[in-house]
Amino acid sequence: MRVRFILSRKYCTSIAISSNSQIARYARLGQIEKARRVFDQMPDKTIVSWNSIVAGYFQSNQPGEARKLFDRMLERNTVSWNGLISGYVKNGMIIEARKVFDSMPERNVVSWTSMVRGYVQEGIISEAESLFWQMPERNVVSWTVMLGGLIQEGRIDEARRLYDMMPEKDVVTRTNMIGGYFQVGRLAEAREIFDEMPRRNVVSWTTMVSGYVHNNQVDVARKLFEVMPEKNEVSWTAMLIGYTQCGRIEEASELFHAMPDKSVVACNAIILGYGQNGEVAKAREVFDNMRERDDRTWSAMIKVYERKGFELEALDLFTLMQRESVRPNFPSLISVLSVCGSLASLDYGRQIHAQLVRNQFDHDVYVASVLMTMYVKCGNLVKANQVFNRFAAKDIVMWNSMITGYAQHGLGEKALQIFQEMCSLGISPDEITFIGVLSACSYSGKVEKGLEIFETMKSKYQVEPRTEHYACMVDLLGRAGKVKEAMDLIKKMPVEADAIVWGALLGACRQHMKLDLAEVAAKKLTELEPNKAGPYVLLSNIYASQGRWHDVAELRKNMRTRSVSKSPGCSWIEVEKNVHMFTGGESTGHPDHAMIMRMLEKLGVLLREAGYCPDASFVLHDVEEEEKAHSLGYHSEKLAIAYGLLKVPQGMPIRVMKNLRVCGDCHSAIKLISKVMGREVILRDANRFHHFKDGLCSCRDYW
Repeated sequence: MRVRFILSRKYCTSIAISSNSQIARYARLGQIEKARRVFDQMPDKTIVSWNSIVAGYFQSNQPGEARKLFDRMLERNTVSWNGLISGYVKNGMIIEARKVFDSMPERNVVSWTSMVRGYVQEGIISEAESLFWQMPERNVVSWTVMLGGLIQEGRIDEARRLYDMMPEKDVVTRTNMIGGYFQVGRLAEAREIFDEMPRRNVVSWTTMVSGYVHNNQVDVARKLFEVMPEKNEVSWTAMLIGYTQCGRIEEASELFHAMPDKSVVACNAIILGYGQNGEVAKAREVFDNMRERDDRTWSAMIKVYERKGFELEALDLFTLMQRESVRPNFPSLISVLSVCGSLASLDYGRQIHAQLVRNQFDHDVYVASVLMTMYVKCGNLVKANQVFNRFAAKDIVMWNSMITGYAQHGLGEKALQIFQEMCSLGISPDEITFIGVLSACSYSGKVEKGLEIFETMKSKYQVEPRTEHYACMVDLLGRAGKVKEAMDLIKKMPVEADAIVWGALLGACRQHMKLDLAEVAAKKLTELEPNKAGPYVLLSNIYASQGRWHDVAELRKNMRTRSVSKSPGCSWIEVEKNVHMFTGGESTGHPDHAMIMRMLEKLGVLLREAGYCPDASFVLHDVEEEEKAHSLGYHSEKLAIAYGLLKVPQGMPIRVMKNLRVCGDCHSAIKLISKVMGREVILRDANRFHHFKDGLCSCRDYW
């Protein structure tokens, strides 16, 4: 009988042990419902069973349910109470944890250490310290947790004193102290502790490598990396990130290919590294070859495309990301927003805005600034202003975005109004503010106001004028026909004039046909930027407009000798979330080529009836007048507008982007197109926005 009882007891015990293991396993897998079913079906629940299910609910982020079960326990031990404390700590509920700690019938070193750890995790180091020094006994874990708290707060000297007091130092303690020294840049002391360690593990070695990398000592890190007795995924990745962060992409690439296991983190790092180095194809190759990707992988590749001017590829990848049900993270949304601004892709921009709202990111001031910039670049000032007005506490970036936005749209009065409002609220303008304000004066012809603001920059606002501000003033004077005064200002500049300044002068000379000064400015520009086509093209424009074809030919010969090539005119338009690009010419590559040509022919007839006469001075070749008129008819912006007339629904603005400055002939033609077709056209060129409506342009022909 006794033997049968013992066997029965052993059998019941083994069932209980098995059930407890199942509860723990299900909880670890996040399957708390299955764990609860096992618990509820147990005929004989032990204290271990109760502790397991309580821990399971805490692990599943259900502290309320965990507490209900704890309160139902008929019997509790110190492990039960400690489980409740550590559960609350893991869920960030430090106040509840402290209440449990204070009400415990009996505490041990684990109880005290759990509470100290909780305060450290929450950054309440003073409370952690107070509790630590009250502990009746401490073990190596208690000391290490407190040490970590002091390091976390940057109190490295106090951490060292605590470290020296420790009766026992294990490998974790020493490694923490090494990491603390690296955190504050005290490399020699970190190395001293490492060299004195009686025993090291892969984490200690990796902390040393990461520490040197963090402090830009990549070569020292590599020497240590080479002599590591054992390397893991983290070690390889730390070394790789060291090379990518300092731009040594060849060494990073070699290391990446040598890695036995390429983690997602390592792949993400090399994608960004290749991208920063301009090797976009290699970055995409790594992306395509990854068996597993996380949201940061997608974000990294999208960022590479965005930063390197592959806007269409960035949008394509973002679309693919959504098709594969990968939830976009914050950086990828910001990158795509930036792309939407660059491409004037308003539909996509609105979609990203909606996602930011859904994820509650739109309350962030930085996000608001990016959103405003996107709407401004898409020509939707009303929406940009709505985002701006939603924020009570605006930072300087938001004010600058709004001022610059109004300036780019030629609304000088509005830009100055925002500037005055900003100053009246006691917000100090910075260098960027004044670039926006002076540009606003320039684009709207407010010469006197611009001169007044420029004169008070230093005296009233304590902002030292920089080269960019002088460039704005040269542009302001030049646009107003005061080209000589602009040249005098350049001569008086306290700093050397750069390409932007001379470019502003050359543009003014082109507008007002000042050939003598144009040649001076062009010469300076070709010295400063010998491989840029801009000065050659502008000077060529001036020569061509005066029929000096020999000088045009000579300039072109010089361009060929120096291997300088002119960027082709390119315009694009978004229709139903697809971006359509057009280059100058007859655009035979477009699938709707025939329709576009028919629309251009129709426009040609309507424009001639309205009195339009092509301005041949904007054609740079010495060809017959009829051929010049034909060439003007196929400028890229006209092709894009023709496509917009075909595809953009009536009542909606046709939004077009151009990579170069719009020519005078196209400007005149688009004004008439807006009138004869009854359509609003918003054109963003390399300089500014033009809103065409009812035969008029927002720039009032002052551009």
